[in-house]
Amino acid sequence: MQQRERIIYGTAAAAVFLVFLLLGGVFFQLLAGILAMLGVAELLRMKGLEVYSFEGVLAMLAAFFLTVPLQNYFSSLPLDASLTAYGLTIFLLLGGTVLDSRSYSFEDAAYPIAASFYVGIGFQNLVVAQMAGLNKVLLAIFIVWATDTGAYFVGRQIGHRPLLPHVSPNKTIEGSLGGIALAFIVAFIFMLIDPSVYAPHNIFVMLLLVILFSLFAQFGDLVESAIKRHFGVKDSGVFIPGHGGVLDRFDSMIFVLPIMDFFGLF
Repeated sequence: MQQRERIIYGTAAAAVFLVFLLLGGVFFQLLAGILAMLGVAELLRMKGLEVYSFEGVLAMLAAFFLTVPLQNYFSSLPLDASLTAYGLTIFLLLGGTVLDSRSYSFEDAAYPIAASFYVGIGFQNLVVAQMAGLNKVLLAIFIVWATDTGAYFVGRQIGHRPLLPHVSPNKTIEGSLGGIALAFIVAFIFMLIDPSVYAPHNIFVMLLLVILFSLFAQFGDLVESAIKRHFGVKDSGVFIPGHGGVLDRFDSMIFVLPIMDFFGLF
């Protein structure tokens, strides 16, 4: 694929995502739920599992339920309805070990369960961040983008020492530090423009946290690289032509958003 077409597809995908992000509410939450289901499908395909099988459908539904706040749309449901629905779906998936105990074990069920949680918890926090404010999502996006960009350019220019060659041979320690530095600078500028984005912390504490968030962004990317290397695939999928799958685009966000939530930013 030519670079021009890759840019066109990437720009179009980013524009669609931004429109749904601005719309918010059920539109964005359904999009996040669908993306979570697609991410789980990619993990299933990497392992050679059938997406539309008993376990595949339940794993995708589990990620959807974990992502979308069901309690916001059904007043009769408890406050933790999404987590409960996720748990019940996982119990159904585990039921496969009873219905077909000879060929379907607990170990077989563990992979789709792990896939649904890994993807679902990330997109759940994407929804929570959007509900907290558009600026929170933008901060996460800027940190991930700056980390990737800084790591790429610094790594290409002065990168010599491999970071984790057995996982991702092209990544370097210098590139990692460059990613952290650019994320720090970009986040600092964004916080000067919108001071409310670092509430409830002060700007100095937040800048320290940005370093941590940048590290988590890189860790998320490395985790997906390790998964792809394990299964011998180049991309997680073909969701966006020239850009790979859902996990290729959201691997860092899946790790950054929960840690941002943990520190009370949402």
